[in-house]
Amino acid sequence: MCLSGGSLAAQEKKALPAGAKPAATVPSRLAGVKRTPDGHPDLQGTYDVATITPVERPAGVKSLTLTKEEAAALEQYEAARQVKNDAPLDADRKAPPVGGETTTGKSYLEFLERAGGGVVGGYNNFWLAGGTQLIVVDGQKRSSLVMDPPDGHVPPMKAEARERNRRFAATGAVDPSASESAASGPPGEFDGPETRPLAERCLLGFLNTSGPPTLPNYFYNNLKQIVQTKDTVILLNEMVHDARVVRMNAEHAPPTIRKWMGDSVGHWEGDTLVVDTTNFTNKTRYNGSGDQLHVVERFTRTDANTILYRFTVEDPTTWDRSWTGEYPWRATDEKLYEYACHEGNYSLGGMLRGARQKEAEEAAKKTGKQ
Repeated sequence: MCLSGGSLAAQEKKALPAGAKPAATVPSRLAGVKRTPDGHPDLQGTYDVATITPVERPAGVKSLTLTKEEAAALEQYEAARQVKNDAPLDADRKAPPVGGETTTGKSYLEFLERAGGGVVGGYNNFWLAGGTQLIVVDGQKRSSLVMDPPDGHVPPMKAEARERNRRFAATGAVDPSASESAASGPPGEFDGPETRPLAERCLLGFLNTSGPPTLPNYFYNNLKQIVQTKDTVILLNEMVHDARVVRMNAEHAPPTIRKWMGDSVGHWEGDTLVVDTTNFTNKTRYNGSGDQLHVVERFTRTDANTILYRFTVEDPTTWDRSWTGEYPWRATDEKLYEYACHEGNYSLGGMLRGARQKEAEEAAKKTGKQ
């Protein structure tokens, strides 16, 4: 390739003073973005991640990117459903069907609400705030958070992982990562508080809002807050007020030290905050994973009001390959409120007492038959 003299002249650089570093090229989208005293993008603020886009691609959807028509149909259906759910109930309405509502929801949020409330129904719609829009990345509306594998699904679980989870369930404990409803499970699931899901015990947010990876809740409490210093970044979730401390430019704790949300250390790669998390305990079991779970998160400010959050998950004891998802965090002026779970968690005691009463009644029936 031939370069003109003018081109070469344009490439000449002036000598820099001793010890000085070349100025970093700032992307135009970040030209007006506030930076911290050490020069990194200021990620601090409160973000709303509510969305109707599911983690995995729904059945029948072929592409990660939705057409305008597909996206409009999904958002319009959800908007109409919300209007219907917010409408006053008819005083002369008929009784619900025997056994409760068993129809299948057409949208992801509708499916979750049915699953969370069971056949008898869950929360009044007044308390729900699941979002109304699909996520938008690079100007395209997405069908799922998972972008790799290309089919938009978490890779199949290894046989050894399925067996591990089967043994865990056989102990009488409900999978800690289960939703707060935990409608059914193995014998012994109500033997004591330790066998109830972590979310039901108000220890970690359900649907993995706590992270990592930290995901949308889809029901309510979809705010996340970032507090940033030179040495520490705090990731605070509105759901169950889970707070994760990221130690910057640090080494991981020894493998003997295990944490429910793992051990998170961070560093900067250009203008992207990279958070590497290991040292998980097998008590959290995200998506059926084990204690070898490894999550890498990347926080990249795409403009003054948006952070693109990308996460890669791997666990050689659970999946044959890693998988990746992403979604935007949008800045908001909404206030992040304290989360009070079960008002002192009285509900948990009520469930356990109910289980003891049921066991006594069944024992009495069995004795009477004999």
